[in-house]
Amino acid sequence: MTRRTVRGLVPVLLAASALTGCSSEADSGGDAKPEKSAAPAVRTAAKGGTVGGAGSGCELPVTFDLAADWKPKAVEIDPDSDFAELAEQGPVTLACEIDAKPAGHVGFLRVWRAATTTVTPREALKGFVGADVNASGAAYKEVASGGQRLTEVVYTAHSDLMDENRPAHAFALATPDGPVVVHLGGLDADQHEGMLPAYELAKASVRVG
Repeated sequence: MTRRTVRGLVPVLLAASALTGCSSEADSGGDAKPEKSAAPAVRTAAKGGTVGGAGSGCELPVTFDLAADWKPKAVEIDPDSDFAELAEQGPVTLACEIDAKPAGHVGFLRVWRAATTTVTPREALKGFVGADVNASGAAYKEVASGGQRLTEVVYTAHSDLMDENRPAHAFALATPDGPVVVHLGGLDADQHEGMLPAYELAKASVRVG
């Protein structure tokens, strides 16, 4: 497995400034019934690989399909690093980042894990988004995608680097080891839109185990 330390991640984490957040939100309620994601707003990318299993670049409690040329790398947290806190967001810790640059985009799919099973996927997702002061307008919904029950959020993230607002997407699901959050960032709004098919592929194919 190829691993990257948090210290090596710092330039990416700071430059992208796209790890999510929420200062205001529109919440559909905790008891909302799942929506079956019939026709997604964007197309789903063709499968180019799978991440989550042994030898996939990141060993995770979930697996999902990757778009062609997206490259996963596991994140190893050094608790003594001065930058370790950059890999923590709300109740979750960064475990894997999947680089879109080899596919011609500037951004990442990032996988975050909660260390406890006492929070629900919705709570983990809201805590994750709520930890970013640069986000606003979060709208949550429960969805049934690929046979899995997910909580999804769409919101607006402000990038100080680019001095613009851009959309952000993330979903969360329960696993026996605690909730997992999968988040799509991007350098700007155009890059985010170009990477949405890869996000939709991950959402449609995600499985526990």
